[in-house]
Amino acid sequence: MQLTKFGHACVGIEKDGRRLVVDPGGLTEPQALDGADAVLVTHEHFDHFSEEALRRAAENNPALRIWTNSAVAGQLDGLGARVTAVGEGDAFTAAGFEVTVHGAWHADLHPDIPRVANIGFLVDGALFHPGDALTVPETGASGVNTLLLPVHAPWSTVGHLIDYVREVAPRDAYAIHDGALNDVGTAMVGGFLGGDGPGTGARYHRLTSGGTAWIG
Repeated sequence: MQLTKFGHACVGIEKDGRRLVVDPGGLTEPQALDGADAVLVTHEHFDHFSEEALRRAAENNPALRIWTNSAVAGQLDGLGARVTAVGEGDAFTAAGFEVTVHGAWHADLHPDIPRVANIGFLVDGALFHPGDALTVPETGASGVNTLLLPVHAPWSTVGHLIDYVREVAPRDAYAIHDGALNDVGTAMVGGFLGGDGPGTGARYHRLTSGGTAWIG
């Protein structure tokens, strides 16, 4: 599979001429949805979900299908059977990719801030996008090859991230959710999660927006 980062939390995944996009939100470049066959959305926050962009993409491509949680699906009324609400434990095929759903809630920000639903997607048993949570997917002996790691958020610390990567135990971790970091912050986080840090057991990578990598 080829992985392409589209700023902040959005990625595109391509295989055998098919294209799956995860979390095209308000901080995502418009071209992220060009040629998409299917879209996955983890939760309703603006940096992961843009109703306007998804409606425009659906209008441009009548075959486009969307899988997400019930809160987001409810905001996409009018698209009918093209939108499917899914939850933890569900499995489905999206544009030829085998997807399983893990987790149920956004990470806790503060007792005074209500939590929203958040689901993570494991694609082809190999790549996991957790959305805004540090969900550990149940994968059995196969494990996760590639973890998309939300490296900067008001609900996490570097210590949380190190322990999370160690628990998921992927071969590679790719930084996402870094749109609010400047160059200093990016270097600092990379130092802790990369080879100069205490060690996570995974190779750490950060793609610039539009950057690609082959995974599998």
